[in-house]
Amino acid sequence: MAMAFDLVAAGTQVTANGEGVPVDVSGSATRTFLVTMQIDEVIEQESLDLAVLGSADGTNWAPMPILRLPQRFYRGETRMVLDLTVKPEVKHIRARWTLNRWGRVAPTPMFVFGVRCAEVAASKQAKPKAVASA
Repeated sequence: MAMAFDLVAAGTQVTANGEGVPVDVSGSATRTFLVTMQIDEVIEQESLDLAVLGSADGTNWAPMPILRLPQRFYRGETRMVLDLTVKPEVKHIRARWTLNRWGRVAPTPMFVFGVRCAEVAASKQAKPKAVASA
């Protein structure tokens, strides 16, 4: 059965930078996931940057993200594919978010969002067609 899990629970309200809990993905058959970020609420003049970090042991995290979603300012859904087949050492992942606020109003940013991961089924490789020679 395909894995599906939340890196950030739907409806999570954040007002500061932070990180989600580690998720063990070592049991994944395909090691490929569709990452969906859903932003439900925002206030004006702010941005949300979301990255996915990888770790071999769930304790020590690589300094560079293995996936970085595009910066967002508004409500809506953003999807990207996380392909861990190129990172066999990664056994755990987690989300890290960074908030930014500007303008003349209160300096505290606020987002309500969630991040869902769903394992993508392995694609079937097309068999090469035989070429008839003349």
